[in-house]
Amino acid sequence: MMLHRRAMLAGSLAGSLAAGLLPGRSVAEERGLIRRPIPSTGETVPAIGIGTSRRYDVAPDSEAMAPLRETVATFVASGGTVIDTAPDYGRAEEVLGRILAETRLREKVFLCSKVAARGREAGQAQIEQSFRRLGTDRIDLIAVHNLIDPEAQLPLLRELKERKRIRYLGATTWAEKQYGDLEALMKAETLDVIQVNYAVDARQAAERILPLAKDRGVAVMVNVPFGRERLFNLVRGRELPPWAAEFDCRTWPQFFLKYVLSHEAVTCPVPGTAQVRYVEDNLGAARGRLPDTATRRKMEEFIDGL
Repeated sequence: MMLHRRAMLAGSLAGSLAAGLLPGRSVAEERGLIRRPIPSTGETVPAIGIGTSRRYDVAPDSEAMAPLRETVATFVASGGTVIDTAPDYGRAEEVLGRILAETRLREKVFLCSKVAARGREAGQAQIEQSFRRLGTDRIDLIAVHNLIDPEAQLPLLRELKERKRIRYLGATTWAEKQYGDLEALMKAETLDVIQVNYAVDARQAAERILPLAKDRGVAVMVNVPFGRERLFNLVRGRELPPWAAEFDCRTWPQFFLKYVLSHEAVTCPVPGTAQVRYVEDNLGAARGRLPDTATRRKMEEFIDGL
């Protein structure tokens, strides 16, 4: 996907330059990043984050750390805060923990992880491991990963929240086959945050999950907003449609992210970001105008027609 994105980004930036626009800038940049509230508290977060699945699973002492360290530092310096990881993302938690320690950025990051274990004892052990790996005594959000044993893990997370070791709790999924279970959990439990897959070519979450989140006052993080490789494959070799400029869109990644972010229930997409060159591009989706309802339909029709 990274090669595809690189080609898409290069083409989109070339189009922006031809139109006399500066790459990575928006007409509303001075206003900073769009921020969205977490309904349970009213706290706001910048509306684009970083996901660490796969890309941050590197040897902590290797040369691969350097671009990741620079990416995180640039992200925070540019106004981003939300970084999402998980204990089953290989060495991502350890790598992120080292980066935050070396850059001294822990207090500027809204740090999110997960618990993916069965049984209370296993869940407790995994969570304590996450604290150690991340090098912190407080994690902003821990969510039940892929709905693994919420009956055991949610009570544990509530205890951690009461003890102020975590600030928010939630649940995640990335597969439509789990939507029925996620919907039932959202109705039965009080959650601060859910994380779900949603993209312009994968819109099933908008049918019931996103409206339910809005009704229940639950924040929504979005994983795989680029549809993994699908969306970049669809638009490879194509220029942005001219009407994308109507919502301050400069690149294909921004096209995909602005679509996701324009849903009123969405709080923060967390695209995988492991190179500095993608930081400003992704954050550009949280600047300027967003598509309105009619434009969202136009974007859907455009992608569906490819």
